Amino acid sequence: MIGAGIFAAFAPAAAAAGAGLVIGLALAAVVAFCNATSSAQLAAQYPTSGGTYVYGRERIGPWTGFLAGWSFVIGKTASCAAMALTFASYAAPGSWSKPVAVAAILALAAVNYFGVTRTAALTKVLVTIVLIVLVVITIIGITGPHTTDAVSIESVFTGGWYGILQAAGLLFFAFAGYARIATLGEEVVRPERTIPRAIVIALFVTLVVYVVVAVTVLLSLGSDRLAASPAPLVDVVTVAGSAWAAPLVRIGASVAALGALLALVAGIGRTSLAMARNHDLPDFLAAVHPRYSVPHRAEIALALVVSVMVLTIDLRDAIGFSSFGVLLYYLVANVSAYTQTADSRRYPKSLQILGAAGCLLLVATLPPASIIVGVVVLAVGVSYRLVRLRALRT
Repeated sequence: MIGAGIFAAFAPAAAAAGAGLVIGLALAAVVAFCNATSSAQLAAQYPTSGGTYVYGRERIGPWTGFLAGWSFVIGKTASCAAMALTFASYAAPGSWSKPVAVAAILALAAVNYFGVTRTAALTKVLVTIVLIVLVVITIIGITGPHTTDAVSIESVFTGGWYGILQAAGLLFFAFAGYARIATLGEEVVRPERTIPRAIVIALFVTLVVYVVVAVTVLLSLGSDRLAASPAPLVDVVTVAGSAWAAPLVRIGASVAALGALLALVAGIGRTSLAMARNHDLPDFLAAVHPRYSVPHRAEIALALVVSVMVLTIDLRDAIGFSSFGVLLYYLVANVSAYTQTADSRRYPKSLQILGAAGCLLLVATLPPASIIVGVVVLAVGVSYRLVRLRALRT
């Protein structure tokens, strides 16, 4: 969660809501908390790999599981594009941005192809680097010059409540990583105890970091300049007269984006493998490399799709489409958790109701283009499964 999203999500959120992105961040956090408790409750009962794809199948039925899995795959595929574009916007701004983004995708797909994935130790190193960079940015931004209208009442409600809700949907993109904890049920000691605690603690720590950085960026740049910035955290240190820190920020953003992209490629490939084995995706994707033991066909297909997305959409489109898929994924998680019996319940049903309603509301207020493309891609997945089921019956 403390990755490339913190370097990328504030600009499109400011474009939608101005300084109201702070309220949007709070709303996104409430929905994320509800979703997190649902995921934690389900993970405790089903400590197995697969996340909500498994929960939906077990609690409601195969169709619900498919919708969760398909939403995850399409949402996280868009996340890959967003991570690659974020990396390129900080590492190679300008005309080289998109070619560099494609090169990053292909390079990390190649790394995953040979069975090299991010380990827990590497995760700690990457997060430590990112946190150090964020501390430096915050200190420079807080102690530097501030805009006078960054958090005025007028700027907070520039986009109205619709803009604030849209900002919440876009910022939700940055919180979505907590689902990955729930997918590790088979690899964690005492998962029924560890996973629920880990999800809630991770969400709280991330929220604190995001609030501090959001306020710093708004005070330093103001909502208008933030909305137009391709690399807002670089602009924070530049405006404060600390241009020496700009390379450090670019390195931090690049590390965060590449780390997230590496993990996403691995995660989507394995979810696609599981869905293909259940005939929810083409059987062609169910292959595992005989030497490297990775879902190589799924990862190659993913790299090609993401490369096309990077060349045809911008960062805001990628974040919006990602949020569409991920919010639907958590909608299924909330509904699945609502059906759990009393002996498996850890949190009140009211949280699942609030979480499901929040997911629907944030989906409905995303940028119209993200909604339209999301509905079309969702319809493609449903159509594929209908054709597939008919073929299996005959």
